[in-house]
Amino acid sequence: MRNLNIVLVEPQIPQNTGNISRTCAVTGARLHLIRPFGFEISDKHLKRAGLDYWDKLDVTYYDSLDDFFARTEGTYFFFTTKGRKIHSEVSYPDNSYLIFGREDKGLPESLLYNNPNSCVRIPMRPMLRSLNLSNSVAIGVYEVLRQWDYPELTSEGQLTEYTW
Repeated sequence: MRNLNIVLVEPQIPQNTGNISRTCAVTGARLHLIRPFGFEISDKHLKRAGLDYWDKLDVTYYDSLDDFFARTEGTYFFFTTKGRKIHSEVSYPDNSYLIFGREDKGLPESLLYNNPNSCVRIPMRPMLRSLNLSNSVAIGVYEVLRQWDYPELTSEGQLTEYTW
């Protein structure tokens, strides 16, 4: 399977990180968490949102953005409301990193400014701030997987009381 990486920079809301961990577990995406967090990894809200899936994650922790970039290699995509490209207009190669910022601040503007061609945006109405972080991650993950033709994912469901 190709490598898809989801990066959360200083996540603040445990429920979002829990929901994102569940998305990563069911899709096979790797999760990268960059400190400081706005919660403890043992937080009951985090565990409740991703409880059945936490042990199925490939998760790596970093002390800072500098630590993350020093320890990783691949193609980076910065998801931001300030992006000039639409997320679905980009081709995502193997070992892509989808990078998302804090719920309250987003990604550092200096990082965006220094990587203008890697900044992507999910279209939304102009008068509203942004989508929820876990929703944004799910949109990004499934766009990449759609482009990759959903590798190693089941595309057909089964009824429990009947047979199709």
